[in-house]
Amino acid sequence: MAKGFEIRKADLKDLAELAILFDGYRQFYQQPSDLEGATSFLKERFDQSDSMIFIAVTSAQTALGFTQLYPLFSSVRMRPVWILNDLYVLREARGKGVGQQLIQAAESWGRSVGVAALELSTAKDNLTAKSVYDALGWELDTTYDHYSIRL
Repeated sequence: MAKGFEIRKADLKDLAELAILFDGYRQFYQQPSDLEGATSFLKERFDQSDSMIFIAVTSAQTALGFTQLYPLFSSVRMRPVWILNDLYVLREARGKGVGQQLIQAAESWGRSVGVAALELSTAKDNLTAKSVYDALGWELDTTYDHYSIRL
């Protein structure tokens, strides 16, 4: 444990604490609070084993933040690539290295299981997050334009 918290792989016993964090994460992105929906969504992720979640907790097991990754595959690399889709740290825990250590745990895990790369997207004006990614050696993709369509 470093700086009064530890990072570990989350499991079903973390569901209640994770749901609170996840609901806060969604509210950060201007979504209405929906703790029941957050709980259901995360339980489904655990039940289907279709994401990887790391959680930061204090020695008293109080949740401070989380990151959630989703798999995809790179045809060119012929290996899995994971999207670091969600990263959230409670306001009172920000600036204490929680987010950085969550990212580093995801990186370490990815290396250990042979992931080709981790990828993420963030808002162009999210300068705080971008400074963390830059400090950790993540590279901004300036080669490809990424498109999406809402369905």
